[in-house]
Amino acid sequence: MTEQRAYHHGDLRRTLLTAALDAIRESGPAALSLRDLARRAGVSHAAPAHHFKDRTGLLTAIAAEGYGLLADALAETPELNERGVRYVRFCREHPAHFQVMFAPELLRADDPELLAARERAGDQLRAGVAGLAASGRGDDARLAGVAAWSLAHGFATLLLGGNLEGPLGDRDPEEMFRDLTGLLFQGG
Repeated sequence: MTEQRAYHHGDLRRTLLTAALDAIRESGPAALSLRDLARRAGVSHAAPAHHFKDRTGLLTAIAAEGYGLLADALAETPELNERGVRYVRFCREHPAHFQVMFAPELLRADDPELLAARERAGDQLRAGVAGLAASGRGDDARLAGVAAWSLAHGFATLLLGGNLEGPLGDRDPEEMFRDLTGLLFQGG
């Protein structure tokens, strides 16, 4: 009977991830519990542990998924400025993923899926700044990558935290980010 229920439920892993993302959006990752997650998904309290082993496994799966989504978003454009815009858009569209991805204390750092997804996202970030070194505008592509990531990540973090409401007003955050990068990198 248990097998029929699991089969009837459909993609239980996806259902659990979706319920976890909803819970994180509502209360943050610290408040997430497997028991509450099971209740939200309408499954036994043992079901989340069957798929993720424990809370850390669940959060690691969310982070790995988030890095994959971020890599896809960054790959949409070759231009560095627009990759920053995609980063900000990713943060707005996937705030729960974003919160978990950058909380290493919540994750299983040696998880192969997490490592592969993180590497793929890092490759996309580095690809965005590769043109700077080639054009002579950046002697150190790694340093340029850290600068570009810091700008996009800082803006996204401030945005998610509600810290840009005053300066942003009714402006679109992506347009404001474009203007900000244009202001800082005039002539570039």
